[in-house]
Amino acid sequence: MSDLLNTYETYLKTEKNASGNTVSSYLRDVRQFEVEMLAQDIPLTDVTGKQVDGYVRLLTGRGKSAATVTRSVASLKSFYNYLMQTGLVDQNPAKGVAPAKVERKLPQILTGKEVELFLEQPQCTDLKGYRDRAMLELLYATGIRVSELISLDENDLNLAGGVLRCTSKGRERVIPLYQTAIRALQKYVAEIRPKLVGEADEPALFVNMSGERMSRQGFWKLIKYYQEKAGIEKDITPHTLRHSFATHLLANGADLRAIQEMLGHADISSTQIYSRLLNQRIKDVYQRAHPRA
Repeated sequence: MSDLLNTYETYLKTEKNASGNTVSSYLRDVRQFEVEMLAQDIPLTDVTGKQVDGYVRLLTGRGKSAATVTRSVASLKSFYNYLMQTGLVDQNPAKGVAPAKVERKLPQILTGKEVELFLEQPQCTDLKGYRDRAMLELLYATGIRVSELISLDENDLNLAGGVLRCTSKGRERVIPLYQTAIRALQKYVAEIRPKLVGEADEPALFVNMSGERMSRQGFWKLIKYYQEKAGIEKDITPHTLRHSFATHLLANGADLRAIQEMLGHADISSTQIYSRLLNQRIKDVYQRAHPRA
């Protein structure tokens, strides 16, 4: 790695306090760009907007996705902003380069029948079955993220009030629970969880079979196991239930702002994708069902 990239890495870690993933992503993108420029005998400090434009066309021609190209441009902008601060370049050659248009794919959701089938898979015949049923019911009842689910503590539940308190990114939201979820959680909290926790003072709501807080990887395996058991061909992820929760609420007349609040979206535009998804489903039904379609 060149000296420029070494000092840039130090800058990202010490001054920008960037995460490890961000640092590795930025460095990888700039390093790939550097290889192309060196092949043309162009030092990084002599790059112009023309070269960056050409690099974008090169990536696109190689079949890179719009998201990948956009990320690469963002990485180069960040790198050249750093070089401007150090006085090594006078202007940012990536500044005027328009990022590729990213087509946002509509998320995949489950139908109501598929949700019922999926939630029925954990058999309430042992500790694990009761725990898993409670977890899946809570996930579909609230639409929370998997990171939020595994971060929940027991005192975040208010079963008497029928609500869950979820705190994420410094913001707290209160989400109602339906009766089936409440019953599953009541059974889990009162009878199952005390037998699972390793230490009496363990705050985690959901724990693994070793009595410790459930991990993201552990929950992912659980989801894939029940998908296979249910025989559902769609690729179910923890986010699938979140998307299904939002779309089903919207289809049944829920207000978009209320859904935004329950999902914890800072911007309504993030929630509006479910309107697009619902409209697409209506079109699909029309094309399949209308005799003249």
